[in-house]
Amino acid sequence: MKIVASEPKNDVSALSYEQARDELIRVVSELEQGSSSLEESLALWERGESLATRCEEWLIGARARLEAARTAAPANK
Repeated sequence: MKIVASEPKNDVSALSYEQARDELIRVVSELEQGSSSLEESLALWERGESLATRCEEWLIGARARLEAARTAAPANK
């Protein structure tokens, strides 16, 4: 799937971790090919930054949930 600047931007905040990660992989692959114009490359880079931020948000949330579960676990015993 070639991602180009003219495609409508999907709302990154609505993506699951897996969706954001998979799209980020596609974006990085497209950038690594080096076949895009400068404008397309910049749009891909910006999209990749948004996707990476979304993945990080999911991971931070997961870490917080794990930490909360660990803290609550001794209280349940």
